[in-house]
Amino acid sequence: MVAPLRFIPLLEGSGLILEVGAGVLARAVHDHHRSSERGIAPPRVAVNVSPMQLRRSDFVDTVSAALAGEALPPGIDREITESVLMESVEENIRKLREPREPGISIAIEDFRTGCSSLSYLTRLPVQALKIDRSFILAMSEDPDTRTLVQTVISLAYSLNLRVIAEGVETIKQSKLPRLLRCDEIQGYPISRPLPFEESTAVLEGTATAILPKADSSARREGC
Repeated sequence: MVAPLRFIPLLEGSGLILEVGAGVLARAVHDHHRSSERGIAPPRVAVNVSPMQLRRSDFVDTVSAALAGEALPPGIDREITESVLMESVEENIRKLREPREPGISIAIEDFRTGCSSLSYLTRLPVQALKIDRSFILAMSEDPDTRTLVQTVISLAYSLNLRVIAEGVETIKQSKLPRLLRCDEIQGYPISRPLPFEESTAVLEGTATAILPKADSSARREGC
């Protein structure tokens, strides 16, 4: 296994990220459809959008092509990094406001509460905010960070947005997002990453999720 931090920069540097990104989106749509055909209610699948993809003039056409041929609306979240959205925000708003296919949502990831981001938040056609991992790590030790995250969550709810805590690595880290009423957490307390067949077995109840090795707090509290 090769970590994404090692191969994604190579794909972006060579331009292959355009082809790979389109293929990953198409595969996510196809796998979501396969799960539905098996009678499983699959969770939404998050697919990262590369900055190079979003900058392309044919970005909307690429998304439409990935959805072609599948009968059921997929449950796909296109995840776009906050800093990328802010590069050419007016152009990105236009692209993201193009007629969206049913079942496709947009999530802002690595959300850091920058002033520019907040000023455009009501104009961006997004359905979810993902709280940046740095805030998740700092919340338990820094009351000011916790207050800031709580404010962002309240703001998101007032705009009818889902809130997701990303980069949660331990049972202990998962407690505060739950107390602050995050809709979802993303990370190891749920499961390690799994290929399609193994994740399907978990959803069917015929297998258990792969959890990280418990630390002392996780052993006391249980997974």
